Amino acid sequence: MAARCRAAAAVLIISIHLCITTFAVILRTTNKSPWANEFESIELSCLIESISTNNPRIEWKKIKNGEPSYVYFEKHISRDLENRAYIKEPATLVITNLTRSDTAQYRCEVTAHMDHKTFDEVLIDLVVRVKPVVPRCSVPKAVPVGQPAELRCTEDEAFPRPQYQWFHNQEEMAQDPKSNPKFSNSSYTINRETGTLLFTGLRKEDSGQYHCMAENDAGYAECTPQTLEVYDVNVVGIVLGMLALAGVVMVIMVGICCACKNGYFVRSREAGSNYKAPDSRDGLDYIKPEDEVRLYHLPFIFESRLLLTMLTCLSVL
Repeated sequence: MAARCRAAAAVLIISIHLCITTFAVILRTTNKSPWANEFESIELSCLIESISTNNPRIEWKKIKNGEPSYVYFEKHISRDLENRAYIKEPATLVITNLTRSDTAQYRCEVTAHMDHKTFDEVLIDLVVRVKPVVPRCSVPKAVPVGQPAELRCTEDEAFPRPQYQWFHNQEEMAQDPKSNPKFSNSSYTINRETGTLLFTGLRKEDSGQYHCMAENDAGYAECTPQTLEVYDVNVVGIVLGMLALAGVVMVIMVGICCACKNGYFVRSREAGSNYKAPDSRDGLDYIKPEDEVRLYHLPFIFESRLLLTMLTCLSVL
């Protein structure tokens, strides 16, 4: 008797389940977090597992920054997916020629008025990955030995954000220079998030060509190699140059002193209220027109005598 009761209860439960299933719309998706690269195609699956209503209403909405908008409504593709998306029976949305702006949440909604449960939905998070473009690299051309140097690498188009790696003479630089014998004597740090390569003190061996690579899941791109020269500071040359400059200044000063001693910088007229206009009663004669031509030669004569005096002083030194 007990066995018959248990069997009857099992049949009743199965019947109720079948009844509910038959009169309820139920959706599912094969991938809730799909991804694809830019310019590729992708299917956002929306599968109807159970439904009784013929010709249910199917809608797709795109949700970006919390704002929903229709992309499939009343059997028409709309907005930015127009001409590059379609519905694959029964309710899967296929997007072609993906762009970075397609990254968003998409919601498939099915309404079945004749079913006991008339509505169901699935939510899908789509990520469109964008390959990096050629990064911008900044490498100093020449730096003295022992001085710090910063090499920069930036890229703004990739999604997700890329990781950066530096190369020296076409060889990948170790993240930790002490882990690689070729870079063990170098002193630098690489920030793979920002693309910065920072030397705390350059060596002659650090000279060479440097380039950077930006990489994410969609691909990678490299900049053109640039040359960094590490040179020795010529201390002797700097000292000699300073001494030569000091010598030139001293020669000029001695020449000026000699010129002053020989009366080449005497003021030609008095200043202020002591100045008196020349008068014929002072025993001064005005220059005749025929004598004005001689005045043009005075600057040349003055400069020649000044130069001769300076050369004489220098020969004495």
